Amino acid sequence: MNRIFESFSDYNILIIGDVMVDAYAWGKVDRISPEAPVPIFSCSSRENRLGGAANVALNIKSLGANPILCSVIGNDARGKDFVKLLSEIQQEQSGIVVSSHRRTTVKTRFISNNQHVIRIDEEDTHELADETETDFIEHVLNIIDSQKIHAIVFEDYDKGLITKKLIETITEKAKQMAIPVLVDPKKRHYSDYKNVTLFKPNFKEFLEGSNLSLEKGDFDGLFRAAKQFQSEMGVDKLLITLSELGVFISNENTFEHIPAVVRKIADVSGAGDTVISVATLCLTAGMNAAEIAAISNLAGGLVCEIPVVVPIDKEQLLRESLKLYSEN
Repeated sequence: MNRIFESFSDYNILIIGDVMVDAYAWGKVDRISPEAPVPIFSCSSRENRLGGAANVALNIKSLGANPILCSVIGNDARGKDFVKLLSEIQQEQSGIVVSSHRRTTVKTRFISNNQHVIRIDEEDTHELADETETDFIEHVLNIIDSQKIHAIVFEDYDKGLITKKLIETITEKAKQMAIPVLVDPKKRHYSDYKNVTLFKPNFKEFLEGSNLSLEKGDFDGLFRAAKQFQSEMGVDKLLITLSELGVFISNENTFEHIPAVVRKIADVSGAGDTVISVATLCLTAGMNAAEIAAISNLAGGLVCEIPVVVPIDKEQLLRESLKLYSEN
């Protein structure tokens, strides 16, 4: 296990997806407004963090690999905040395109006593304009041609960056170069991700995207649905997160259900980013489906113990992984 974790530093991971600024306002709520029956939030501090696909890059970097983040941000003040955040962690910015046709996505969470009070989203969700889409695709292809890429991740937050043309062009390029492709999908382009290596929806997304009705604990029924989905879509591995029930992974011939580890949950935000990040590096390192699912499940649980979006701690994950396999 130590050797596998050490190997993460050998990999360049290309991440394509919607990026955003995760803004936090910390404070307390202890009275109701006299102007309307709403709580008054007394703000004591604010903080900006990298969010969306940038949080995947942060996780990949935290695990020791080299993330190459490709996205489009707005030519606005929040875009400058985003670039500053990248600079602070010394993250390569060659894949970031600035556009005057979009706003930089910002999610502002107001937190009191480690609980979310409200979230405010500022964003554009329309797809890229044709010219911007063409330029961005060419930009990504140039990066793939100029660097050794070990895996490609599509991190889809449904904000408009990822289009059908982008998916088809990049997956075809990856197939030609034998680069594994992993997907964290959303509904808009759910059925466009054909012939990918690993597909990671949550349970709700899988049911909605496949027009199914299943009980969450019906693993035999889930496996039947998984096999059909994988056959129709050409998906090698299907990894479904099940929140309190852990994760499910199918490679079409067999499946594994990995139960959740009991933890004190403070915030589930960003857990999916962590799962796809860990799954990517485990797959790239040659782990089998059960190992990918087990370690990704551990990682997703660990980051849920903290009341903000944070990347996984590599040393903590290694300790937990060694403990898991020593017990089994």
